[in-house]
Formats: sequence, C-alpha cells, structure tokens
Amino acid sequence: MNALAELRRRFTAALSGLAEDPAKLSEMVLPSQDPKFGDYQANCAMPLGKQLGKAPRDVAAQIVQRLSEQDGFAAMCEPPEIAGPGFINLRLQDAWLTKQLTAALTDEHLGVAPTATPRKYVIDYSSPNVAKPMHVGHIRSTVIGDALTNVLRYLGNEVITDNHIGDWGTQFGMIIYGYKNFRDEVALAAAPVAELGRLYKLVNQIGDYQATVAETLPTLAEKLAAAEERVEDLKAAGPSGDAKEDKAIAKKLRQAEGAVVELRKEIEATEAKVAAFEADPVLSKLSSEHPAIGASALAETAKLHSGDAENVGLWERFLPACLAELQLTYDRLGVSFDHTLGESFYHDRLAPVVDDLKAKGLARESDGAQCVFLEGYEAPLIVQKKDGAFLYATTDLATIEYRAKEWAPDAVLYVVDHRQSLHFEQLVAAARLWGYDQELTHVSFGTVLGEDGRPYKTRSGSAVGLMGLLDEAVECARAIADKSSILETDAERAEVAERIGIGAIKYADLAHNRTSDYVFSYDKMLAMTGNTAAYMQYSVARVKSIFGKSGIDPTALRSSDAELRLTEPAERALGIELLRFSEALERVAAEYRPHYLTGYLFDVAGRFAEFFEQCPVLKAEDEATKKSRLLLCDLVARTLETGLALLGIRVVERM
Repeated sequence: MNALAELRRRFTAALSGLAEDPAKLSEMVLPSQDPKFGDYQANCAMPLGKQLGKAPRDVAAQIVQRLSEQDGFAAMCEPPEIAGPGFINLRLQDAWLTKQLTAALTDEHLGVAPTATPRKYVIDYSSPNVAKPMHVGHIRSTVIGDALTNVLRYLGNEVITDNHIGDWGTQFGMIIYGYKNFRDEVALAAAPVAELGRLYKLVNQIGDYQATVAETLPTLAEKLAAAEERVEDLKAAGPSGDAKEDKAIAKKLRQAEGAVVELRKEIEATEAKVAAFEADPVLSKLSSEHPAIGASALAETAKLHSGDAENVGLWERFLPACLAELQLTYDRLGVSFDHTLGESFYHDRLAPVVDDLKAKGLARESDGAQCVFLEGYEAPLIVQKKDGAFLYATTDLATIEYRAKEWAPDAVLYVVDHRQSLHFEQLVAAARLWGYDQELTHVSFGTVLGEDGRPYKTRSGSAVGLMGLLDEAVECARAIADKSSILETDAERAEVAERIGIGAIKYADLAHNRTSDYVFSYDKMLAMTGNTAAYMQYSVARVKSIFGKSGIDPTALRSSDAELRLTEPAERALGIELLRFSEALERVAAEYRPHYLTGYLFDVAGRFAEFFEQCPVLKAEDEATKKSRLLLCDLVARTLETGLALLGIRVVERM
C-alpha cells in the first residue's frame, strides 16, 4: 500500500469542485518533516484560499470536512488537525498502519502494488567502446541504468535493456592502422585486448601530438595575440572622465588580462606536452614515419565501413575478444542486458535514414553535408558529412526507428553523460519532426572526481580502469573482513570482501543525485557508518544475527499466530518508514533518480538502529512482544535486502 498515493487520491476527490486542478493541489500532500506534525501534511489550503479569495483556515476546514465524509477515511487516519495559517496535519491510525505492515509481512512484494498503468521502457545504458577496457567513467551509466531497470520492473513495467556499444567507429580505424603498422604478434596472442588497447593508445597519442602541433598550438597563439591586442586597446583608451564608464572599462581590462594569463598557461602546458612527446625517441621517430596518422586512421575506418575485405576480416577477428573482456566486467558487477546492439548493427540502416529525411524535406544540403535544421538551435544536426560519412546522430536516429518498429516502447531512456545534453536535445527534436512521439529522455549524470576536484584519473593522468577500480575496492574491503571475529574461513572472508567492495562502489555512485559530480573516496564509501552500502549490509547482517540467536526461523514466524503490535514510539516510527517503501520506489521511477532509494534505505536503517536501542527484542518483557518485534526486524531485513538488490547490491549473512 502506498499511503501517500492513497491520501493524494482522497484529497483529489475532496478538492473536486473546489479547485480547477485538484490533482495538482493534491501533490502538495507530503510526508511530514517533523513527526510532531503528524505522518503527512497538506499545504494546499493556502494557494487554494488565495484562488478562492477565502481564508486558508476556512478552506482547510472545508477540505477536512469533505475528507471525513469519505468511506474508509476514518479507518485510515485520525481526525486531521488544522495548524497555523491552514496546514492540514494527518496521522495514520495505528490499527490501519499495523494492518498494512502485517499484509506486507506475507507478501513477496512487501506490500508494493504493481503500477496501475504499466509502461514499456527501453533503457540504453553503459555503451562502452569495445576496443579498449572500460574505465571509471563507465561506472555511472552502468549502475544507474541497472538500478532503473530493476526498479521499473519491480513496479510492474516491461523493460528492455540495450547496450548500444561502440563497435564500429573511428577507434577501430585507429586499431586497424595500429595493427598494420605497430603490432606485437606475441602480445596479441597472449593478451589480445591489452595489445589492441596499446595500439589504440599509440595511434591516438601520435595523432594527438600531430594535431596539437599543426592546429592546437597555432590556434592558441592566434587567440593569445588577439587577447594581448585587446589588453593594449583597453589600456590605450585611457580615462574617459565618466566614472561609471571608467569602472566598466577597468572591469573589461581585468577580464582581458585574466584571459591572457589563462591562455599563456594553456600554451605553456601544451608546449610541455609536445616537448615530452618529442623527447621520447621512439614516439618521435614513429611520428616522423607516419606524418598524417589521423587521416590514415580515418581512411582505414572508411575502408571498414565500405566493406573492405581485409578490414572487415580484422574487425571480425578483434571483436569477439573485446566483447569477452567487457563481459568479464559485467559479470563482476552482476549486470546483464537483453540486447547488445552496437553501432555495427545499424550500419546498413544509415543511408535509408538519410534518404527518408531528405524525402520528407527534413534534411537538406549545407556546405556539402546533409543537415536537419532545428528551431531554436544555431547549429543544425548533421546526419551525413560532405565526404559521405555518417555520424552518431544518424546512428541514433536509426536506433530510434528500429526500436519503435521492433519493440514499440512508450519510453526510451538514454543513461549518458551530461556532456552529451546538446546532442540529445537535438536528437529528440529531430525525432519529433520525423514523426516519433514516444518519450525520449536523456537520463544525464555528472562526473566522478578525484580528491583534486578534477575527473578521477591515475597519477599518470590516464583514465582509471574499471576492473582495477573494483579490485582495489575489494582489496580495501578485505582489510575490513580480515578484522572480523565471526568470519571463520578464508573463503567466507573473500566472499564478504567481494560483496562489500563491489557494493561500496555501486552504492557510493547511486547515493548521489545523478546530475551531481561526486568525489571518489574508498574511505568514505567503505565506512561502516553513514549512508554507505557497508552500513546497509551491516544492518541486514545485524537482523540475521538476531534471528540466529533467537533460534526462530523468520519464514515460520510469518506463518505463525504471532501478531505485529506497534506500542512504543520507536516501533511506530520504524513502521511508518517501512510503509514508505513503495513511495520511494515510485519516486525513483517518476524522476529516474536512484538516490531516492538509497536515501530511503538509510532512513530505514536509522529508524531500525533507534528501535533496536530503545526496544529490547530477545529480552522483551513477554513472548508476544518478542515475536512482534522479531516480525518488525524481519520486515526491516527484507526491505533493506530487496532495496539493495534493486540497486544491484548483494547482502552478507555475517560481517
């Protein structure tokens, strides 16, 4: 039972005839921030009073009267109280609350009813480039997408997951060029993905150097010259005699001088990078031997896309090993997909997409390229370049078309970095023009940062490998497991460390509002206190320990004649929190934000800690009270375990 949804339904009925939009006002029924104001509070009388030209308290009284006349309201809530200027405070009847929790005890779904209006979702997440190992940047998309999949399915929706991998882009052209010119056959045989990654990195490094020397540094020099000229012009202007104008000029001068300083720093850092490259005799020699490596790699990509037998053969040879390497990471994370349809799957569909856009007058030529011009955007969405090559936008449009025809979803969620926001805004706008009207939502997320506040990287400045990140988290967790006096065997300690370590990585990511950046810290994410997976896992293990000491099987207890009673304030407060499980899940589903679930689980664990401290369980004053409190403990453990499972996190029996 979702008590909040039921109260809002009742308020909508009570407001009918009083307000133009009762449903909107009923959304102002919310859980109380302070228990002294009841369990829920409605603030809708104030805005409604303003609309009607009546005193809010009088409007509140009218709403309360209408509520009291509804069938079943008195059984659900105590008589509402009107406070202050017109707040309506609501307290659930203890008998009603107990009845809902008792029903949840024997319900596999813990009282969470399936949605009345199930939808079909396609969730597009993770989506790494297959030719190189996954890095820390992939963790957010993977765990957020997995959590949303689990929650939406738990609520009764149909969810199709699709890992739209990058298996056809320019990175393969770079690898093919690297293979043809720099490969180490022994290394390729021993560790193919590592060798392919080395080839990609080498070609990219040389190409980046060449582009820096040929384009970046000259462009920066031009910008610096213009900035210095701007400073000189502002200095030459001199005082105007107008204090306000002189102040504005002084501000512009400071800004211009600041720009000069920043450009000089950027040039200095770029020149240092170039010097380091040139100081390496191997890299310097390779660059001189392959003077246009970027263009050469693009040429290899073009040959692949045009069906060149040699390059297609190499791609077919390399791809299985790359996919197997990715699967190892997904297995470690406990993440799976219904489909893995990468860019290569849509290759033959790209030209027809452009042809259809042209036929419908949506794409037209601009400087030799085919573009979709969108209202409100200065730059068009390019779907085919002048040289005939297609772009990510073309593939994404082909993907929308395929998913609509094959799966007919109500909504497609793209769990992708916030830096792609403009791309998805334009993609959705183009899809709307093309005739696709299903929900297309960019579920964006922020960046994983290091302690320095910059994107999390290794000391050498490269992206942190995801598998290495997981290994280190498990290693840190093993140090915790080794200190435990109740973990008896090495195998048990290893299993607990794996679950705590992987859980810590996932939970730390999901506990943050997905649109925010967060600082990666093993110490914080593995802490046994605070909003961490380890604390949640410990809370579950604590309950299991209580049952172990009691000698009572929780499954048998649920089917016994034991009755749940909420006589103490701490028992009732815990019961109210447990009842709100469905509210938390539906909030996650409504906004696609898993941190609402982590916050809820933390609140449950906190209420349980207060309950455990204030209400003896095994040493309760009588057998009936002991069994009642054991039932409450059982519901806590199942709620926490289910919530963690929806986040993709496994619990431990002991820790």
